[in-house]
Amino acid sequence: MTDRIIECVPNFSEGRDAARIGQIAQAITSVDGVRLLNVDSGAAANRTVMTFAGEPGSVAEAAFRAVMKAAEVIDMGCHCGEHPRIGATDVCPIVPVRGVTMEECVEYARALARRVGESGIPVYCYENAAFVPERRNLAACRSGEYEGIRKKIADERWKPDFGPSEYNDRIRRSGISVIGARKYLVAINFNLDTDSAGIASEIARDVREIGRKIVENGCERWQRGTLKGCKAIGWYIKEYGIAQVSMNVTDIDVTPVHAAYEEVCRCARKRGVRVTGSELIGLVPGRVLLEAGIFYAERESQNAAGLNESELMELAVKSMGLADLRPFDYKKRVIEYLL
Repeated sequence: MTDRIIECVPNFSEGRDAARIGQIAQAITSVDGVRLLNVDSGAAANRTVMTFAGEPGSVAEAAFRAVMKAAEVIDMGCHCGEHPRIGATDVCPIVPVRGVTMEECVEYARALARRVGESGIPVYCYENAAFVPERRNLAACRSGEYEGIRKKIADERWKPDFGPSEYNDRIRRSGISVIGARKYLVAINFNLDTDSAGIASEIARDVREIGRKIVENGCERWQRGTLKGCKAIGWYIKEYGIAQVSMNVTDIDVTPVHAAYEEVCRCARKRGVRVTGSELIGLVPGRVLLEAGIFYAERESQNAAGLNESELMELAVKSMGLADLRPFDYKKRVIEYLL
């Protein structure tokens, strides 16, 4: 691959129809110089996360083709699933990997957003590509979800950054896409030995940075959670028959993934349940598993310096239960091994 590499991790609102998912993947692989690294679909969430990488111009072209194909094959008016969503291509982040700055990724993201908007799909730019602070947060851009689009774009504060701002049949079908530039993010679900979405939601509120809304003396305020740089919700996943705490670790420098796992375990125990393992969505940088391996080696009084890379990664997989729900091969889930 080239010395200049960016990664794109679009999330599509389709996780059940293999033919539709395949058409979107084919749109990505139709561009020379792009490598599709991972396709991760969930039926209950009704969502697919695709990860691809390559030279910036090629990745931007592949992202555009994927957004257009998703708008063609997905009708948001018929979509339902556990995961929050606002569009056929719900979110499309661009991530610097090698030889490309975040500032350059912002420009690529905004150019992609403009092109998508000119094709008739409304776009909000988020994270580092946001034009205003209120739109940095994906949750704010997605608030109201698909069902609230008509009202949202009629609000002057939430006019799309690009694309039409008057509701029409194209928007009814495609929804809104949120496009931006960000650092690596780790999406991981923590499996609980309960089917209670309510308990999972309470644990999510315990740990996520934003915490929970409480009322004291008639006044509302937010009580912060214990994990910085983390977003989380709780849900029940029918296909597994369990509840999960679904988390995005948005800053692995502030909160390592193994630290998030340990904290969810602690809060789960306080609520009378147990974490049985984890489900990683998409890919991770190798350092995530290496840091976890070192942590668990030291906790087990092993000499981490005496373990090689493979041993550390296998220890991380075992300790966080990453193979709890399905087989897990770290060589197929670590970005550096796939580039």
